[in-house]
Amino acid sequence: MPGLKKRSVNLAGHATSVALEPEFWAVLETMSKERRISLAALIAELDSRRGESLLASYCRLSALSHVQNAGPARRKRA
Repeated sequence: MPGLKKRSVNLAGHATSVALEPEFWAVLETMSKERRISLAALIAELDSRRGESLLASYCRLSALSHVQNAGPARRKRA
């Protein structure tokens, strides 16, 4: 998987890995810092809300949503 960075996480007591592009990991890290929770806690939360979606896909969509929602607020401050 060229371009993907794999990270291991523990979800509900089970080890799993998530492979995402570095840009998505950067947004997820920002999200976790803004919420003052660990990246693992954020991914666990996303996992609990994803329903039938694949975890990696749901992480990407959550990161995209975060960036889209933060965009106008950042422009107003500039």
